[in-house]
Amino acid sequence: MTNKNPMRLPPLRVLRIRQPNRPEPNPCMTVMSSVLACWASAGYHGRGCTTVEQALRACMDAPIAPKKGSNTINYHLARFSKRLIAQGRK
Repeated sequence: MTNKNPMRLPPLRVLRIRQPNRPEPNPCMTVMSSVLACWASAGYHGRGCTTVEQALRACMDAPIAPKKGSNTINYHLARFSKRLIAQGRK
């Protein structure tokens, strides 16, 4: 059951990846939502919320990771697109 005709992709006008520099989610956001949920259920001075509050404090006091450089994938795709699209038209 081998297919003699290889699968062909439709021609592309532009090679591009959408949102390559999507920001990473904040790791402290989940801990913050836990603190808010604890305060909503037990009150602002709830005694059961101290461990979650300490976890949030530790997360917020942790050093910030250095920012990554911007992703250059679309730049390189644009450079090679002329060669790839020109070969497909022949």
